Amino acid sequence: MKPRERCVSSTGLVLISLLSTMITAGCGSSRVSSQVAPTQNPLVAQYNVVPTASASGAQSWVEFGPTTSYGRQTSSVSPIQRGFVIPILVAGMKPSTTYHMRAHVIWPDGTTWVDQDHTFTTGALPAALTPPGITVTEPTPGLSPAPGVELLSLNEPSGTNMLQSVVTDLQGNIIWYYQAGAFPIKLLPNGHLILNTDSDLREIDLAGNTIRDVSVAQVNQALLTIGRSFTIINFSHDVLVLPNGHWITIGQISQNYTDLPGYPGVTAVLGDVVVDIDTAGNVVWAWSAFDYLDVNRHPFFGLPDWTHSNALVYTADGNLLLSMRAQSWILKLDYANGSGSGNILWKLGEDGDFTITGGDPSQWFYAQHYPNILSVDGTQSTMAVYDDGNYRLDVNGVSCGSSPAPACYSRATIFQIDETTDVATLLWQDLPGFFSSWGGSIGTLGNGDVEFANSAPVPSPSTSSIFEVTPNENSQVVWQMNINGENAYRGYRIPSLYPGIIWNQ
Repeated sequence: MKPRERCVSSTGLVLISLLSTMITAGCGSSRVSSQVAPTQNPLVAQYNVVPTASASGAQSWVEFGPTTSYGRQTSSVSPIQRGFVIPILVAGMKPSTTYHMRAHVIWPDGTTWVDQDHTFTTGALPAALTPPGITVTEPTPGLSPAPGVELLSLNEPSGTNMLQSVVTDLQGNIIWYYQAGAFPIKLLPNGHLILNTDSDLREIDLAGNTIRDVSVAQVNQALLTIGRSFTIINFSHDVLVLPNGHWITIGQISQNYTDLPGYPGVTAVLGDVVVDIDTAGNVVWAWSAFDYLDVNRHPFFGLPDWTHSNALVYTADGNLLLSMRAQSWILKLDYANGSGSGNILWKLGEDGDFTITGGDPSQWFYAQHYPNILSVDGTQSTMAVYDDGNYRLDVNGVSCGSSPAPACYSRATIFQIDETTDVATLLWQDLPGFFSSWGGSIGTLGNGDVEFANSAPVPSPSTSSIFEVTPNENSQVVWQMNINGENAYRGYRIPSLYPGIIWNQ
């Protein structure tokens, strides 16, 4: 006997025989066709749902998994219009594996339609790109990791050809990838992803189709129209998507200086700009570090790489945080949702505008990555920062790594920042026991744990590790991912590949 599909309404259950691979089902005036097809990404299927009768206000989604128990689902797509193909991209599957999937439709009157089971066999990872070596452990019995999947922005060693933009399940299996490298890649609220490839900013769907692309050349042309004379060399390290759809990114520019203290002759100083790009591709706000900071302040790394900004954060009051690794500062910029002056409202870090509780300079972050705001209460913010620790100062003001100061070390940190009193307090830290010379990210998870990535631990610079730890004083490792062959510029847990959906397996 053939399997049956069902349409459920307030009047009862109607069973209809399946007709073919392309199915048409009826439930009163509601009829649906469906088909599953491959995409350009061998790990992603396209499930086409086609209403052939009135479907105003309906929603459709797909459940999928390695068996007919399924276990994962996409987010809902709505509205569905009569005769309009709804292409639901199904992503989150391992390579060279057969999966089961079926679509659901629900109408506003409560009528539902459930498709028959389809199978889809994923392809192999691209032979031209080498995957990193990934292993996962859960070292503490009785502790379980927060649900979700890992989104990785990896950096390949020079001369190699490796996958850099990948998503894994919590067992370390690659379940999605994008062929181009990204610095970084982020999941967007609309289910797409945005990435920086240095030469362009690109929004893609799960199949890898480009939805929107903005190049360095386009932005430089747009800068001329608003009277800004600087020329961006490349996009750098981060991109934000604001609620209004604008993209804000970091760009690197160069300016020549003659006979700077300690640098005789001409020095091409590399600094950072921030640009706000609207949905039409116009630059509507721009900021340059050369307009606001002293080029002679280069406390640790020297010139020409003067600022080396690596992260942007949009704040609850409509301003921007800019993390400057080479300055060991996090700046708050007067952005005011695009109408701000660009003035620096404050500088957080050693020799900045805040006092660290206890007065010990070693408690500040140094050469930091990925600040992000965890919570806001009035003028007090709780902020996580990955503290790489390059050139950390001890209580005597001596930089780490140089005798008689101790060796450098990295930390996962959470600070409280009080903008009224200009006091910063270290609330929590975890010391993994090594020095990661660059990269890294940090955030809190739904179960309260803290997750942080270590990009390049010394003395094994081509390895990375990601830890999920308990947030208490004596942290326990709940989950650990080790990556061999590449550095994790960023690695963070996301609930799933779909907005509003949490994958528990």
